[in-house]
Amino acid sequence: MAGVNARRARKQRVLRWAVLLVLGVFFLLPLVAMVEFSTRDPQTWPLLVNWSKLSDAYPDLADGIVASLEQAALTALLMLVLLVPTAIWVRLRLPRLRRLIEFLCLLPLTIPAIVLVVGLAPVYAWVVYFLGGSSLTLVFAYTILVLPYAYRSIDAGLAAIDVKTLAEAARSLGAGWTTVIVRVVLPNIRTAVLSAAFLSVALVLGEFTIASLLNRTNLQVSIELLGKSSATMSVAVSLTALLLAFVLLLLLSLLGDRRKSTKEPA
Repeated sequence: MAGVNARRARKQRVLRWAVLLVLGVFFLLPLVAMVEFSTRDPQTWPLLVNWSKLSDAYPDLADGIVASLEQAALTALLMLVLLVPTAIWVRLRLPRLRRLIEFLCLLPLTIPAIVLVVGLAPVYAWVVYFLGGSSLTLVFAYTILVLPYAYRSIDAGLAAIDVKTLAEAARSLGAGWTTVIVRVVLPNIRTAVLSAAFLSVALVLGEFTIASLLNRTNLQVSIELLGKSSATMSVAVSLTALLLAFVLLLLLSLLGDRRKSTKEPA
């Protein structure tokens, strides 16, 4: 019996490593190809590191990078302002509406981006009329786009704690609802909030369809335009954006692990 279990464990270990190897090749091979292609031009990476030279050589790319960073920051902020209080309030006071809110937040997952653009185009005609044609107006569309991922993260964070007990304890001590949300519940779901924010940033940095069809500027649109004049630079910028998103998610994971370790008793 022990020999059978040992052989089974050995087969599982071999299968696990084989799957990891196949997935590693599947994901890493395109990145290696991007590095090889982008390094054919020896001026690509020094120019990419030097922001002043990059903005002088490719002003449209520099504008796209700045626009995407602004869009990512504003999208994450608007999403948190709208979704966090709503999710907490539904958990505390309106539990019957939880399924409805979940359905509305997950609905953008079932609608392709091209269909969203068709529906948003008439809306953005009024947005342009009132707010102008700035690329920052994409924040409203991106907030809708990130709702499914942000809601799942925040809802999982709320499910991991006893929200009602915390709220009732704070209310019994005289705290108002704003204090309950900001100073009691929010610190306990900090990791979930950070996860939602970083997922929003990663999605906005990689979004192309909506910005392109609405004739707005962002990083991916600038990369697509750059590819027509400098293919190596466009690939290098794409690889840098991927690495940036990976670093953000890695920092999130490390921050969450560190916070959990500080909560463990000595």
